[in-house]
Amino acid sequence: MSPKQEQSFPEQLNQYRTAIEEALDNALALTPCRYQTVIEAMRYSLLGAGKRIRAVLVLEFARIFGVMPEHAMPVACAIEMIHAYSLIHDDLPCMDDDAFRRGKPSCHVQFGEAAALLAGDGLLTCAFETAGQAAQNLPSERVLAAMEKMAQCAGYRGMIGGQVIDLESEGKSISPQALEEMYRLKTGALLEASCSCGCLLAGKQEMVVTAENYAKDLGLAFQIVDDILDITGDQALLGKPVGSDAEKHKSTFVSLYGLDQARKTAEYYTKRAMETLQKLPLPDEFLMQLTDMLLNRLQ
Repeated sequence: MSPKQEQSFPEQLNQYRTAIEEALDNALALTPCRYQTVIEAMRYSLLGAGKRIRAVLVLEFARIFGVMPEHAMPVACAIEMIHAYSLIHDDLPCMDDDAFRRGKPSCHVQFGEAAALLAGDGLLTCAFETAGQAAQNLPSERVLAAMEKMAQCAGYRGMIGGQVIDLESEGKSISPQALEEMYRLKTGALLEASCSCGCLLAGKQEMVVTAENYAKDLGLAFQIVDDILDITGDQALLGKPVGSDAEKHKSTFVSLYGLDQARKTAEYYTKRAMETLQKLPLPDEFLMQLTDMLLNRLQ
């Protein structure tokens, strides 16, 4: 399942994504039971959509340091589950109140608010159950370290903290420093977990800081591109309405600096991320090409 050097970047990425999708499907099988509705809602939001960038980063950072991607797959799936749960909750009426996600009705629109709330809770808890399965092939202390990192980055000091800042900033003009902190937490923290977990599963604790530095810059660039696409993007490609940031009076890099400066800032953080990658023993150009693709994406 490891990408081969003779493959093109799109082929390598597609190979990863196909394997991830299959693993997610198997990890959350639909079984007949009285609580089947919540499983359906979980699978609805988890499967068949998404760029799988976080899972790819787990597998690729693990591969760099000699861990077979299939051995790191449980942790990669776990982070995708955490990401999917966060999107379900983010779309709820009490949060961002978004009716569409990934080109289809949001989970709460399709299944109702109560089922969506429970589906998010179910994915979060299932994530840690799934991650623990990595101990079948890797030392348990490495898996435990990765799970601890996941919890930190997904929790109140990470992604949730960023969501709180986001909610409390709606309709307000916030400083560039506050906006950057929000992005580092809400978007960057889970990317940080993805890269760090690959190192931790390989027992490469000494490489975690480098992985984190890469992820922090990648996360900022990623979110700034999201800001740009909310203005310039194609709704059909994005799978969600454009212009929602302005409608909700959210501060973004575009609202603070304008489109041109936002693009330059995304390019700046992408360049920094690529410079950090040069400190890693990369076996090929896959991560470099992935980083560039995320800058120039249309969705």
